[in-house]
Amino acid sequence: MTILPDAKLYIDGVLRDAEGGATFDVIGPWTGEPVGKAADASAADVEAAIAAARRAFDTTDWSTNADLRVKLVTKLRELFEANRGRLSDLARHEAGAALGAVGRAHVDMALDGWDDYLRLFPQVTWEKDYGTRSSFGFESHRKTVSEPIGVVAAITPWNVPLYVNVGKVVAALLAGCTVILKPAPNTPGMGAIFGELAAEAGFPAGVLNVVFGSDPALAGEMMVTDPRVDLISFTGSTGVGKRIMEQGAPTLKRVFLELGGKSAKIVLDDAPNFAMEVATAMLVFHAGQGCAVQSRLLVPASRYEEAKAILKHSYASFGDNWGDFDNPQHIMGPVVSQRQMERVMSYVELGKEEGATLLAGGNMRPDKGNGYFIEPTAFAATNDMRIAREEIFGPVLVVIPFEDDEDAIRIANESDYGLSGGVASGDFDRAMRIARRVRSGSISVNGGMCIAGDLPFGGYKASGVGREWGLEGIEEFLETKAIAWRAA
Repeated sequence: MTILPDAKLYIDGVLRDAEGGATFDVIGPWTGEPVGKAADASAADVEAAIAAARRAFDTTDWSTNADLRVKLVTKLRELFEANRGRLSDLARHEAGAALGAVGRAHVDMALDGWDDYLRLFPQVTWEKDYGTRSSFGFESHRKTVSEPIGVVAAITPWNVPLYVNVGKVVAALLAGCTVILKPAPNTPGMGAIFGELAAEAGFPAGVLNVVFGSDPALAGEMMVTDPRVDLISFTGSTGVGKRIMEQGAPTLKRVFLELGGKSAKIVLDDAPNFAMEVATAMLVFHAGQGCAVQSRLLVPASRYEEAKAILKHSYASFGDNWGDFDNPQHIMGPVVSQRQMERVMSYVELGKEEGATLLAGGNMRPDKGNGYFIEPTAFAATNDMRIAREEIFGPVLVVIPFEDDEDAIRIANESDYGLSGGVASGDFDRAMRIARRVRSGSISVNGGMCIAGDLPFGGYKASGVGREWGLEGIEEFLETKAIAWRAA
């Protein structure tokens, strides 16, 4: 039985079916059954979206009419507010969000970030005066101007789809770009709603387009290789990010990549509430399906046994307080798909094979329902194990001992990734020294919130290229042009 309305494409200002009326089923993570149907875009549909976005950028005043952009992006925000209930339904049925998680990263944080973009937009520097300079016997006046880069392809993931869609689409539209949004096949409805509400808001044809299909790569690869697309903004796995860079190279396409993570939380021996810091490291929110989650817990070797005992008790206390679709206190539901469940369980088995000690969990939970349920899991491990080095994207925590501050920094940095992390200490200066040396795009010190709509977000190393959110997130979609004119 379908629960969600059909997800339609939005191309050149028209909500429509895919070529030939092709559709695919949207499978609900809670049940393993279809919860909706979505248009299954063909290559011809994607071609039409690219052509529409190019035409809208080249032949309309969208790129130069900032007042119009702010007016329509604000109107779209109001329509999203009026549809909060539907956004919640999409997050729950498509992405598998637990009810207690909807009001955090899935809906509220996304809409708050939208407000941050609108508040920050007036701070964009569109022109900068560089004064005059004398050379070759005459003086020149100089300035730079910022201009939208052009057509943007926004390729987004299934884990927190509204949050990522807003992060890309709203910034690009405000910057003056035209956009093709390509959401993941698991969560097409959270993309389709952008098209539906943009049509209601009165967006000019072609400024925003939405395409999706059962093939996760078709639309993305077409946009990455097409010279009419100027920028790819992608959030997803590091492997796919590398492929995008490779495929975009022949057209020298600009790419923004927000990729994987294996972030470390370092709890120092002088943390004021050591037990609480360790206990709250449990990886349960949205079943650990977040690129910036702190999936490595680093604790002093001198307190390693204590930390393991705390974790065992914390997981036991957490018990079965997860996986109930209607419980507003629950923040953890299923993983998103059968494929993801199999991937996570393969890492659980790998951890056992590597000799890691299973502290809690490690099982699928079919008693929770017919969906994709894996219980919260924790291992005691060493940093050379694959479960400590590779992104699992599930509710699997590893706890690792360190000898001293230098060793903690070494372990945190001994990773291909560098997206986020945390440090807890009773000595603020000590915590800040460590935070500055961890090679990561964001760091929480003593619980500070380092991810917000008004802060730039992105990674070092294999965690990506560029920054999203904040003023910097808008500026990612701008080019800088220098202009000089000879003084009279």
